Amino acid sequence: MPRLATASLAGTAIEFYDFFVYGTAAALVLGPLFFPTFSPLAGTLAAFATFGVGFVARPLGSVLFGHIGDRRGRRPVLVASLLLTGASTVAVGCLPTYDRIGVTAPLLLLVLRFLQGLGLGGEWGGAVLLTAEHAPADRRGLWSSFPQVGPAVGFVLANGVVLVLSATLTEAQFAAWGWRVPFWAAGVPAVLGLWLRSSLPESPRFLELGDHARVPLAEVVRDHWRLVLLTAGGLAVGYAIFYAVTTWSLAYATERLGVSRTVMLTCIMGAVVVKGALTPVAAMLGDRFGRRPLCLVGCAAAALWMLPMVALLSTGAPLAMFLGFLGALLAFVTMFGVIAAYLPELYEPRVRCTGAAVGYNLGGVLGGALTPIVATALAEHSGRVPWGVGAYLTVIALVSLGCFALLPETRPVRLPAVQPVLE
Repeated sequence: MPRLATASLAGTAIEFYDFFVYGTAAALVLGPLFFPTFSPLAGTLAAFATFGVGFVARPLGSVLFGHIGDRRGRRPVLVASLLLTGASTVAVGCLPTYDRIGVTAPLLLLVLRFLQGLGLGGEWGGAVLLTAEHAPADRRGLWSSFPQVGPAVGFVLANGVVLVLSATLTEAQFAAWGWRVPFWAAGVPAVLGLWLRSSLPESPRFLELGDHARVPLAEVVRDHWRLVLLTAGGLAVGYAIFYAVTTWSLAYATERLGVSRTVMLTCIMGAVVVKGALTPVAAMLGDRFGRRPLCLVGCAAAALWMLPMVALLSTGAPLAMFLGFLGALLAFVTMFGVIAAYLPELYEPRVRCTGAAVGYNLGGVLGGALTPIVATALAEHSGRVPWGVGAYLTVIALVSLGCFALLPETRPVRLPAVQPVLE
């Protein structure tokens, strides 16, 4: 289990590094470089729109790689998804900008972002299932939480690289070539990750299956559509919180409040480090008290904290902003610390890779793809404090609370052979 958990954590860290480094670049520099004919606001919105394309691609990736995972095994998914995401990320760093090739530049950026999302859509399902299906039932939450720590590690690595570059390069140097370095750097860990994952054993649950689904997506749509919609709706608030903190607030504070890029990255990274460290703690609580109660508590806390968070952000004071981000990510980790165990337990083994991954990544479309765009538009028409953004996030939290309230508890049962909810 330690070997499997470490390999899963390393893989998700690498893939989410690729995904997050794009979000940071979109907030800071991609607008002027790839959409220079737009106004500053429109350029930021356009960059965030390409950011959102990655989320749209993620459910498609979960369908593609979920089919492979349910038909051929979980392990091939880990290798193929990592290769796709790593290659497309390095390619972003090699793209000519608008002033070199004109409109072809943003079009190529859009295609590469789509491929990034496609690969990441397969990554989560494969990594989580390989860990969850090996884990003992009474510690499934704890072991399954290791892939969930990977996003925090990937985020810190991505923003750490950008932070170092921001502190050592001038604005002109960063715009000219410095922004490319984090994308080029993705190639090294991707190669190491491929080597690490090539020797992992296949999931025993998959090997025990005598009858594999011929078309997993068709079975999921036919038999488990309600479960997919509820899980996607429940997870939407987690994505909305995370990308409001890590992407929208970065652009808002640097452009509207005049906070330095270095200060913002430091505040956000500090909150994400705490979030990552507490993920196994939330998972252990889920093993003891259940998955659903923690999801409900996390949603309720998010609904109560979103307005205070934007108020603290609007001060521009580093400590206040850090506390606002920390409160939001504590609500986030209360939910997402148990999700890696909860989703596999909700779906039957023959369609588990497709069902769990589609629900997870569809939640990303609902909460993650739209949040930076909507929040940027709402903040533009707000005063000093963007109350509209806080209200928007609060509504998402309440919707997610309702979705989790309609889902069943699964702990401490063994991974079920049949669907546990009434359709």
